[in-house]
Amino acid sequence: MASLEKRMLRINRVFLCLFLFAFVCDGFYLPGTYMHTYSNDDEIYAKVNSLTSIETELPFSYYSLPYCKPHDGVKKSAENLGELLMGDQIDNSPYRFRMNKNESVFLCITSQLNEQEVKLLKQRTRDLYQVNMILDNLPAMRYANQNGVKIQWTGFPIGYSPANSNDDYIINHLKFKVLIHEYEGSTVEIIGTGEEGMGVISEADKKKTNGYEIVGFEVVPCSVKHDPEEMSKLHMYDNINSINCPGDLERSQIIREQERVAFTYEVEFVKSSTRWPSRWDAYLKMEGARVHWFSILNSLMVIFFLAGIVFVIFLRTVRRDLTRYEELDKEAQAQMNEELSGWKLVVGDVFREPEHAKLLCVMVGDGVQITGMAAVTIVFAALGFMSPASRGMLLTGMIILYLLLGTLAGYAGVYLWKTIKGTPDGWRSVAWWNACFFPGIVFVILTMLNFLLWGSKSTGAIPISLYFILLSLWFCISVPLTLFGGYLGTRAEPIQFPVRTNQIPREIPARKYPSWLLVLGAGTLPFGTLFIELFFILSSIWLGRFYYVFGFLFVVLLLLVIVCAEVSVVLTYMHLCVEDWRWWWKAYFASGSVALYVFLYSINYLVFDLQSLSGPVSALLYLGYSLIMAVAIMLSTGTIGFIMSFYFVHYLFSSVKID
Repeated sequence: MASLEKRMLRINRVFLCLFLFAFVCDGFYLPGTYMHTYSNDDEIYAKVNSLTSIETELPFSYYSLPYCKPHDGVKKSAENLGELLMGDQIDNSPYRFRMNKNESVFLCITSQLNEQEVKLLKQRTRDLYQVNMILDNLPAMRYANQNGVKIQWTGFPIGYSPANSNDDYIINHLKFKVLIHEYEGSTVEIIGTGEEGMGVISEADKKKTNGYEIVGFEVVPCSVKHDPEEMSKLHMYDNINSINCPGDLERSQIIREQERVAFTYEVEFVKSSTRWPSRWDAYLKMEGARVHWFSILNSLMVIFFLAGIVFVIFLRTVRRDLTRYEELDKEAQAQMNEELSGWKLVVGDVFREPEHAKLLCVMVGDGVQITGMAAVTIVFAALGFMSPASRGMLLTGMIILYLLLGTLAGYAGVYLWKTIKGTPDGWRSVAWWNACFFPGIVFVILTMLNFLLWGSKSTGAIPISLYFILLSLWFCISVPLTLFGGYLGTRAEPIQFPVRTNQIPREIPARKYPSWLLVLGAGTLPFGTLFIELFFILSSIWLGRFYYVFGFLFVVLLLLVIVCAEVSVVLTYMHLCVEDWRWWWKAYFASGSVALYVFLYSINYLVFDLQSLSGPVSALLYLGYSLIMAVAIMLSTGTIGFIMSFYFVHYLFSSVKID
């Protein structure tokens, strides 16, 4: 009783501490950045990200074009690993706003444009490059009407090329609308995960929480021809008269040599009822919720169909055969052994070591690692830990998880190796290959693509310093953890095969059609589970759209796991029934072949949905990244199918006692 009372007292203390912590904090908000509040006339500077285009997919630095620069020079913001890999280059800009003060401002006027600048501006304009501006961590949003439908975009174009003209015009006047919410803070502590990192409002800062929060950032781009002589007399941030966007080309700023381009902007602050935690809702509106539900229902139909087949296999075929076999006496069993047919004939070969056993173990180990990374990432993203406000956080999180799950890869690969061989001899080689197989493929592809990006002088090129960082993470974290996992795999008790393997392999009967044809066709069923979600993912990557329906993606992932397991089990049983005991690789590729259809679908998406993508460099980049995605999907889905088939075969033959 005394020990029970002490335990209850400890529990009460824990609950009391949690209650006090919640009382002191008052409020808690996880996704996004840590909230800023501004007082009247507080200066706020916008930032600029890399110039991007859905036509070329090659990002370039904002200051590669003759734009106005800040007085104190260009300074890069701190970037995480994910931002660097995605080609983001966030710099400061001269665009200055003063809280709650509407104004029209002159920024700068360029010198006379030379031939090289004109050529570059025209090229970037015709390639549909966008300027990506950020204010208080919110991307600039613009609205456009197309066929009576209101469409929202992030960023604004560098310029435009009228349909009936050979000239190009530059966007040099921006009309900003900053949505603000008046905030009266109390003792609120907010923790965020944005570009400023984790932050907590201190006691000193609480006095500053009364003020305004920025909850929206909209822009209307215009091309305006200014008088160069008048503009030359002005200084940066001098006030000018408000400007209406011209509707005719004569009053727009043309791009040609000897022209001087004046950049101006105006800002309007508008009070909004939107609160700070909801300010990203406007960006994350994902259309087509019905399509996602249709995809899930379609997957459920496939699952129930396959589940019915598995049910028939287990209850009507396998259980019936096993029950009839167990009811016979020993003489009848001996006679039946001579008359066996189907899967029972391969009892002495079913656990024979497969060809290229080491490669199979390596691929299974890497598949476990990738599957674990994907599952944990999607769960955390669905719970809101990886907000789009934290640029690059999703990719950074995936890389960190992949590194840490190296232990799982080494353990799974070496454990399977020990199970197949019956001895851990050679486990170091398996663990080393586990650590280098998939990362090596990715490294080779990225290096080749990086040469293309370097040649194009794109900000998407990985710097040499980042290469050394990635290699250090690989060999200083991933490789040791994988080797440690392999060591743990040698210490684990291997799975014992329920039947002995004959010394002489059984001849496999000839078939009318190649067995690999059925294996490749099986990949269509898992592909039917994910192809709709795949369209939204590809659109978010290549068309610059936000993807944040991770709840749907998590459900699709669960359905994909079930379909892969069922497909692989059904095909494994079909091969065993025709006396084909070489099921190991076929079980792997029965579900892993979905990667072939994913890659083919990616090519289809390139041809029919990315018609605007121009140039061989852009196409090679797209195909290179699609190949990495397909290889990762193959390793993950193949591993899921193989593991389920292995346990199915083990269960099946552990119920048979044949000498």
